[in-house]
Amino acid sequence: MAPEQQDGPVVPAPAPSSGALPPALTGKKGMRLVRRVRRRLFLAVALANLIGLAVVIVCIWFVLPGGDISDVASVAALNAIVGFVFLVVVVPLAILWGEGWLRAGRRWIQEERPPTDGELTAVLRAPLRLFFVHTTVWLTAAVVFSVLNAIVEFELVARVGFTVALAGLVTSAIAYLLAERITRPLAKAALSISSVSKPRLPGITTRTVLGWLLGSGVPLIGLIIVGIFALADPASATKTKLAVTMLVLGGTALVVGAGVELLGARAIAEPITSLRKAIRRLAQGDLDTRVEVSDGSVLGLLQSGFNDMARGVQEREQLQDLYQRQVGEDVALGALERGSELGGELREVAVLFVDVVGSTELAATRPPHEVVALLNRFFGVVIDEVHGHGGWVNKFQGDATLVVFGAPTELDDPAGRALATGRALARRLPDEVPELAAGIGVAYGPAVAGNIGDERRFEFTVIGDPVNEAARLTELAKQHTPMVLASADAVEAAEAPECDRWTDCGTADLRGRARPTRLATPTPD
Repeated sequence: MAPEQQDGPVVPAPAPSSGALPPALTGKKGMRLVRRVRRRLFLAVALANLIGLAVVIVCIWFVLPGGDISDVASVAALNAIVGFVFLVVVVPLAILWGEGWLRAGRRWIQEERPPTDGELTAVLRAPLRLFFVHTTVWLTAAVVFSVLNAIVEFELVARVGFTVALAGLVTSAIAYLLAERITRPLAKAALSISSVSKPRLPGITTRTVLGWLLGSGVPLIGLIIVGIFALADPASATKTKLAVTMLVLGGTALVVGAGVELLGARAIAEPITSLRKAIRRLAQGDLDTRVEVSDGSVLGLLQSGFNDMARGVQEREQLQDLYQRQVGEDVALGALERGSELGGELREVAVLFVDVVGSTELAATRPPHEVVALLNRFFGVVIDEVHGHGGWVNKFQGDATLVVFGAPTELDDPAGRALATGRALARRLPDEVPELAAGIGVAYGPAVAGNIGDERRFEFTVIGDPVNEAARLTELAKQHTPMVLASADAVEAAEAPECDRWTDCGTADLRGRARPTRLATPTPD
């Protein structure tokens, strides 16, 4: 029952966590979990062995065809004594032997520490260990019973050996499936702390084939062997005995096979069902969705892989959200379309520039955390108005803000939106952030909008005369009341009624511009 081979390289399992155990595994809660698993495991395995012993007795005496036994009393007494020893001594010792492997796997709970790699393996492979232990014990019992019966009645050797061996395989399969289900809480607890990178249990194909073989295949093999016995000794195979044999073995194949397949199917279906539900929750936007890793086979790797994927999706969503907050949603979406292509295109844009008055003195006279809190209040008002008018905050330059209307997304009346934003800021900032005064400049004209920089580090921005003009207007606006100025070109490009809310106020020679700039200021209400 080796684990299925996996495609691709296998990396070492990560080291166990050095942190504290979850509260559910510490103190009395952890010990209660250990005792509950031990108690249920002992009862389940004991019941499986009792059923197997009962099947052996019924099949030998009432089912399998064979000749008459000359000394029934001696045979019955011998088998009763050996069976009693097997039931009272051997089976409990076998259970303790198999449970000893699990004892190493739960020591970490008792000592309240994360499991080592060996202890994790012990927890996951405890059911498999029980299967091998029970198979060994029952096959040994088949040999012992056959030898002892040969001393009294050689006729019983084949019947006893065959029956005990087949019943033992079925019992071992049931014990394995029950143990796998009972020890699952321990497996979940261990896998919640330490993960595995390769299967520690048989895969789905191996489980399915073995479940069919041990649950249904073995009784069917029994039918075939009964047929061979009947052909070898037709006189001993009466119609009644053959009919009873077929009914019992056929019924065993149906009942035991159905039980084994049901337990095996549930062991596979439950992790898959949890994955299906988790995938649906993740698709609906619940990025905190995770599944409990409850299996040491490929199903456990699938569960662990989903959790890794969910964490990756959550991290990417957080990065995307952070990126959108830093550059704006339109730029972020556009970046996905443009990729890392450098360069840009010519656009007619309106540029609004906001700059705080006396920022140097502010930083020198107030603690840094107060300066940051004050600037955040200031920028909150700016962003509120910019987003309300459809603009894009290109960047924060210390205590200044560069806003663009018409790029990266084209807008109707970008000049009018920029002018309206400037008037609104001139009205709101003195009321809501009286500690800070700011100059506001608005310009309009052609500019290049695109990715500027290098493929290793670039940003989406606008470059052109409107940007420089808006910055110069901002410096000049600090000397006016209200502290907002616009170029006449921006006012003329705006649609009514916004253009009617501005008044010419002369010209000025702005640094870096070859011709005088006609100025406009908001018309008083």
